[in-house]
This record gives sequence, C-alpha cells and structure tokens, in this order.
Amino acid sequence: MNISREQMLRLYTTMLTIRRFEERVAREYYAGNIAGFVHSYIGEEAIATGVCAHLDKEDRLVSHHRGHGHCIAKGADMRRMMGEIYGKRTGYCKGKGGSMHIADFSIGMLGADGIVGAGLPIAVGAAMASQLEKRHKVVAVFFGDGACNEGEFHEALNLAGIWKLPLLFVCENNQYGVNTHYKAAMAAQEITRIPEAYHIRNQSVDGNDVLAVYEAAGEAISRLREGEGPYFLECMTYRWHKHFLSNYLPDLRPQAELESWKKKDPIPAFQSRLLNQGILTVEKIQEIETKIATQVEEAVKFALESPYPEPEDALEDVYSG
Repeated sequence: MNISREQMLRLYTTMLTIRRFEERVAREYYAGNIAGFVHSYIGEEAIATGVCAHLDKEDRLVSHHRGHGHCIAKGADMRRMMGEIYGKRTGYCKGKGGSMHIADFSIGMLGADGIVGAGLPIAVGAAMASQLEKRHKVVAVFFGDGACNEGEFHEALNLAGIWKLPLLFVCENNQYGVNTHYKAAMAAQEITRIPEAYHIRNQSVDGNDVLAVYEAAGEAISRLREGEGPYFLECMTYRWHKHFLSNYLPDLRPQAELESWKKKDPIPAFQSRLLNQGILTVEKIQEIETKIATQVEEAVKFALESPYPEPEDALEDVYSG
C-alpha cells in the first residue's frame, strides 16, 4: 500500500477530530444542554476516516443515525454541525433536523436518516445519477448491521447489482442492534454471504484498523470509478456508548466484551504506529490536540451564541407534491 506521510497524518487527525467532537457532544448532552437523540460514533472512527479519505467533494455520501463521523470525515463544518445538534437556526438544517439529519450537498454529503436502512435506496438513486453523469464519481452509503435485516437493504443490493452502479456499501458492523447481537437476528450469520447472493464483490476487514479500511476502500473505490459495479465492505467494529446517549436506556452488552473492544481503540493503536515510524512526535501530537480542541470549542461557542428558529420558520423549507 502506497500511502504518504501527509496522508497518514490526515488519517490520524481526522480520527482524533471525530473523537474529540463526539466526546464534547456527549458532555453537552449529559449536562442537559442538548435535546433529542444523539447516537455516538466513538469507537468507530477508523471506518469513516478510511473510506472518506478516497472521496472528493463531488463524490456523494449517504449516512445514517450515527453520522457525525461521516460528516466530519467528508469535510463538514463543525460549527454548523454543532448548531444543528443544538437545534439552532445556524445549523445545517436550520435547527429542524438535529443530530440525525445533518446534510451538506456542497460537499456531497446527502444527509443522514433516523430510520434504519432508509439511506440505502437514496444511495441507489444517487449512484444511478452518477452513472448517468459519466464523470466517474462514486457514492458511498454507510449503514449498520441492523439495517441488513431491512427490506430496503435487499432491494438496494439487487438494483445496484443489476445496473452495475458505482455504489460502495459500507456496513459498520458494531455487533449490536441496540442490545441484540447481530447473529441472533440474522439467519445468514455472516453478513458478507448476503451480497454474494446478488453477485456483488465483498470483503470483511478490521474496522478498528484505519489502514486496513483505507486500503480496502481504496481498492473498492478504484474499481467503482472504472465502472466495475458495486462493492460491499463490511467493517467489524464496536460502539463504546449505548445505542443512543441516555441515562435510562439499559446497556445489556457484556461489560467484559465492551472492555476488550476498548483495548482495540483505533486511535492510540494508530498513534503508536506513527510514533514508531517517526511520523508523529509527542510535540506534534500536542499540536494536533490543541488545534482540534480549539475547533471544537469554537463550534460549541458558535452554537451557544446562535439563535433558535422562530415559530414562523416552521413554514419554510416545507415541500409537498
């Protein structure tokens, strides 16, 4: 795998930015400053980082309810993200969508969705558009293991396979749909057996190894750009928080299992690798940490100082057919 020193640093910085952003959002939520639902991406940062490193602004991305990491990795403005999470008028969706509905078409971020699996058919449409445009642009759609039991999942695989769409399916298999292990809810047991039925090339990788994700996604996206049809990438990972941040939702996952996965934290593992290779130094780490901390604080300040929507704003951006 040919990867430059600069790209290595970008991967590290992106993962760390996602982590620090999510940590601050969790603090704000538990302090009572954020309303609604928040689904934390902590523990899964390597996936969004490794995949989005190969996407440009004209490539499209469809996210899901746990989508902050995808937004940051695709280049979204953290101030407008935080504004939306706070429900402020300066947010990406003018405070009307919240954490689960952030979108920025200008960078190819087609948005997240609070309904499990709902982004898959949207991604199929976006991939068909890319195919018709004939500009070798691709679409990446992120979803969890729980979405693999939805009807839209099978419909999306079927259509993508029939039409040979430039669509990268990225399954973030964090093992659990809320508190149910995926193997207890899936007859196939192995997720990659499903795309095989639709004759779609697939691969399963360690989703906590950013270089493994980067390499697999790079190969897949290169094939997509050449018109070879869809690709399915399963990334094995684990979320650290409950299904959503809550003082009341029980977490029934085995505590020992959670602790074992925390030892596989993708960020310190990659940091150690870069330190050993001389790409990072202690001073450089502190420099990156300071820069990210400043950006996150600016995002929170921006959100706090922004106004809430006015009642009449409810009548704007409403469409009907």
